[in-house]
Amino acid sequence: MSTARLPLDGITVVSLEQAVAAPFATRQLADLGARVIKVERPGGGDFARRYDETVHGQSSHFVWLNRSKESVTLDVKTPEGREALERLLARADVFVQNLAPGAAARLGLSAAALAERHPSLVVCDISGYGSDGPWADRKAYDLLVQCETGVVSVTGSPEEPAKVGIAIADIAAGMYAFSGILTALYERRDTGVTRSVEVSLFEALAEWMGYPAYYTAYSGAQPPRVGAAHATIAPYGPYPASDGRTVLLAIQNEREWAAFCAHVLDDAALTDDPRFHRNSSRVARRAELDAIVTARFAELDADEVVTLLDRAGIASARLNTVEDFLAHPVLSGRDRWRDVDTPGGPVRALLPPATPRGLEPRMAPVPAAGEHTAAVLAELGLDGEGTQLAHKTPQSER
Repeated sequence: MSTARLPLDGITVVSLEQAVAAPFATRQLADLGARVIKVERPGGGDFARRYDETVHGQSSHFVWLNRSKESVTLDVKTPEGREALERLLARADVFVQNLAPGAAARLGLSAAALAERHPSLVVCDISGYGSDGPWADRKAYDLLVQCETGVVSVTGSPEEPAKVGIAIADIAAGMYAFSGILTALYERRDTGVTRSVEVSLFEALAEWMGYPAYYTAYSGAQPPRVGAAHATIAPYGPYPASDGRTVLLAIQNEREWAAFCAHVLDDAALTDDPRFHRNSSRVARRAELDAIVTARFAELDADEVVTLLDRAGIASARLNTVEDFLAHPVLSGRDRWRDVDTPGGPVRALLPPATPRGLEPRMAPVPAAGEHTAAVLAELGLDGEGTQLAHKTPQSER
């Protein structure tokens, strides 16, 4: 891939961000060439920096979400810090914030207030439950939103619900913020109209609950929890092989069911067995069907099972660990890894999944807290470390 001009070169983003949702959105903007200036608190910065110390002494969350950014420490509650922030915003195209409920408004950084001072600035607010409504002032974290949207009620085993093991509410909100910002920039370029963008963790994850919501609303019962199996398709899930490894398979239609019976189960007569002749019947008799599949797989090791499934045209997967994922042949075979510098040392990082063909995304270092403060303040005609700023001759604001 080339190092040609990236699509967002020339776009400047200022972000008062923390944790996952906003940093995920802005990192994707940085991947595509935007200059992202991350404004952090003096004395520690983004609290996600201290979630753990596993990556050369740094947080795994922070290293994942903050490459290619410039870190500036400002106390935005002081007049000096506010002046520096205002000068940054005057030069920016996008402002992103996911502060605690009401904090942006108290700082004079609401979308409405910023539209008056900076009418061409695209403002993106990321909150837990929205900027208005009955829960506008309620704090929200990923697990809590997974619970409120019902995700936890459809995840896990029949005996116990479970959260998803990654921060899906934050990730969903970050993805929608990213796409919303791109849409707003596109509209501003083509029409001159600047719109603000609002994303809540709750509404982002609510969108992801579409299938169980429709299923429940129109069937009268929500999909059952079935562990790693599919709640409403069978056979679709994990089965142990004779060597103790687990293979997952996915039957999507009756043609695949017939091929599975004939070439994997070695029992073509099962295709038309009235117990299993359609998906709803197989789901209703899941226990009987699972017993048949399990008995057959007990005769084969995992490699033999996958070979038969491949020959039959049935999709499958192995139940990988995270270590297995890191060594996955698709990632190495498609050259998806890059080296990224961090304050503690280099790390391997995955290329962003959606990159215009032929372009190499920006994979620049993860910043130390406040690493770029002096340089950015000098650009603004200011001097200081973000809390006590002495005036210089002002430079152009745009």
